[in-house]
Amino acid sequence: MQDYSSGLTGAGPVAGARDWSKTLAPYCRPDNLRGSFELAITLVPFVSLWVLMWLALEISYLATLLLSVPTAAFLVRLFMVQHDCGHGTMFTTSAVNSWVGRLLGVLTLTPYDYWRRTHAMHHAGSGNLDRRGIGDIDTLTVAEYSALTRWERLAYRIYRHPLVLFGIGPAYMFICRHRFPTDIMSMSREIKFSTLATNLAIVGLYALLIAMVGWQAFLLIQVPVIVLASSLGVWLFYIQHQFDPTYWATRENWSRTSAALHGSSYYDLPAPLMWMTGNIGIHQVHHLCSHIPYHRLPQVLKDYPELKQFGRLTLWRSFGCVRLTLWDEDGQRLVSFADARAQVAGSS
Repeated sequence: MQDYSSGLTGAGPVAGARDWSKTLAPYCRPDNLRGSFELAITLVPFVSLWVLMWLALEISYLATLLLSVPTAAFLVRLFMVQHDCGHGTMFTTSAVNSWVGRLLGVLTLTPYDYWRRTHAMHHAGSGNLDRRGIGDIDTLTVAEYSALTRWERLAYRIYRHPLVLFGIGPAYMFICRHRFPTDIMSMSREIKFSTLATNLAIVGLYALLIAMVGWQAFLLIQVPVIVLASSLGVWLFYIQHQFDPTYWATRENWSRTSAALHGSSYYDLPAPLMWMTGNIGIHQVHHLCSHIPYHRLPQVLKDYPELKQFGRLTLWRSFGCVRLTLWDEDGQRLVSFADARAQVAGSS
């Protein structure tokens, strides 16, 4: 197995993996003024574009659909604000972070307290083969896939098909599954209550909007926005960990720092897209230290450019990662169904 434990090499205060928490600590300072600014420059354009979509219905539905693209993009950015609230990094007090996160959850169709719990579990076990299935994309090993029945393999192949993974699945997750997550019964009463309160708030908001614009106009506006935003969000989450080469290890060999540096991508997007996605593409740094506000992540790369070498993906190269569906434990890499089939045939 490849040794990922040493982190960066070379001299200096960031040479060893053990030094990263201290090195990045100065960047972990929430700023109420900056947090309010980030919220305002995201929420105001989102609401304005939603209204423009409504007004555009009088002209052409094509114009409304075209406006749904930037509207959905700003909804994704609102999710990134909510995401930082979940890490306690957008504002200085936990109460403000929580209430802003909960209110944004009504817009993003994401129950904040439930999501915060599962996302924390994702950070605690990302890249750990023994902790899969919590807040991540379901990924089987080649051996596990080979041991499935024909129907189980078909189900997994359908799940990993791009049309399902980035189209039907995201819409189902945000519109339906988030209303009452299947694993919520094992969680606290507060999380259950928060999820119910989010659902009631969504019903109230949608009822108000329908009363204002009519149910037909509401559906013509909201459906494309939610479908696009959910697909964009799942794509970003997918590409943050499903790339080649990435990092997975069993519990006894797993390292949080190795998972961050080698199992989280640096999605090197053009500057406008990086801004629109809340710099979440600088994901290797985010997993090194999740308490860094997203607006400070670019500064980390400027101060420590050596971090850019880990998991770098360009926009064009990222599209090729869609074919990666299984973890090859022998080769220590993600492979496609075709690669796995050839491997199994070659070993028989």
